[in-house]
Amino acid sequence: MISLPSGVKVWVAAGHTDMRKGFLGLAASVQSTLNADPLSGHVFVFRGRSGNRIKVLWWDGQGLCLFYKFLEHGKFVWPSANNGKIQLTPAELAMLLEGIDWRVHKRTLERKYLL
Repeated sequence: MISLPSGVKVWVAAGHTDMRKGFLGLAASVQSTLNADPLSGHVFVFRGRSGNRIKVLWWDGQGLCLFYKFLEHGKFVWPSANNGKIQLTPAELAMLLEGIDWRVHKRTLERKYLL
């Protein structure tokens, strides 16, 4: 995925979204459902009912960008809430887009080496 500028927040729209929506329909959903400004420069992520399609909406300063991904196998891990929004880190967004469970916050243990 395109790297995001620092300070950009990633918002996941809980529940499912009609994947027939395009730029304007998703921007309207950001305003009405998420109570946010689609031109803020933040990233907004939506999932379809079947769970294997997502759309990412982002204002890059010049125009709206729309990223669409379809998983041939499996489903995207999504919040269990039916409405509202959840903030992710850019790293969690990368895991989400790869089909990895972003909710598991396990870090590898640091090993201390003796020199």
